[in-house]
Amino acid sequence: MSEKALTTGDFTEESEPYSLFGTWLAEAGKSEPNDPNALALATVDESGMPNVRMVLLKDFDAKGFVFYTNFESRKGVELLSARKAAMCFHWKSLRRQVRVRGDVEIVADTEADAYYASRPRGSRIGAWASKQSRPLESRFALEKAVAEYTARYAIGEIPRPSHWSGFRLKPVSIEFWHDRPFRLHDRIEFRRAGEGWEKVRMYP
Repeated sequence: MSEKALTTGDFTEESEPYSLFGTWLAEAGKSEPNDPNALALATVDESGMPNVRMVLLKDFDAKGFVFYTNFESRKGVELLSARKAAMCFHWKSLRRQVRVRGDVEIVADTEADAYYASRPRGSRIGAWASKQSRPLESRFALEKAVAEYTARYAIGEIPRPSHWSGFRLKPVSIEFWHDRPFRLHDRIEFRRAGEGWEKVRMYP
């Protein structure tokens, strides 16, 4: 993709972040080789030590950015404790990055139920079988758990585990970064200001 194509349109003129994010995500869906909705999720434990891992964005709107996990996993425990997190999307094919910081809330049960029901059956079984982030004595133990839950829910719907649900990150800031020649990048940060946003251009 040419530099001209990458810089078509001045994103720095946007007045609010969500429509711009939607445009960038849609464009990433056309150019990224896989998982354009992948993001690095940063949390912090009780000692202040940070953790980061890749997860998948499952929804976003003016209320925030939604992803799902096991509440008993390391990230689940840290999110429930701190109720704050940060995200970073990096689309290498577009030379773009979006950083998001904010408070975290649990999604409504109805929202979690609807998303869980949309997952492949094997993924729903996996949510029951995996004691995420905890020591696993052998691969066989995991496969045995999968077989047991597959037999238990051989017929009918698979209920959502009470320890598996979603989080919504409610941004206090969203920063858009676009690569430019000589490392003179474009950086625009939207900062929450009451019900609206303050937009600030940043030095690269």
